[in-house]
Amino acid sequence: MSSSPTEPPHRASPYRRPPSGGDGFELYAWFFMRVSGVFLLFLVFGHVLIVHVINDITAVNYLFVAQRWESPFWRTYDWLMLILALAHGANGLRIVIDDYVHRPAWRIVSLAALVSFSAIFLIVGSLVILTFQPVTSG
Repeated sequence: MSSSPTEPPHRASPYRRPPSGGDGFELYAWFFMRVSGVFLLFLVFGHVLIVHVINDITAVNYLFVAQRWESPFWRTYDWLMLILALAHGANGLRIVIDDYVHRPAWRIVSLAALVSFSAIFLIVGSLVILTFQPVTSG
């Protein structure tokens, strides 16, 4: 099975190509991974810059977070980072499960566990960020 002299030999692409066919979910999931990855780069870079570079790590404590979360901007920033990181990671694990868990029953159990843990972490993280009230000593 050799290729014709005019055709280049087939090489596997180092990039994952967008899925074709199907119901469109995989295409949207593929696109989401790219878009969320770019947004996460900026969000995480900003987080590391502010928390670990501009401020000394010893200054990052309860008071630092309480003062930062007085601003709706920083709560929204951290909440968006939480949502995107959880969704991006869960989607990546979903792909790993689809690739490596071959028995249908185990795939269902694995996906159910993934969705359950993702939902729990999203709910708990959202509750912390959105309902945080600083404790004042007095």
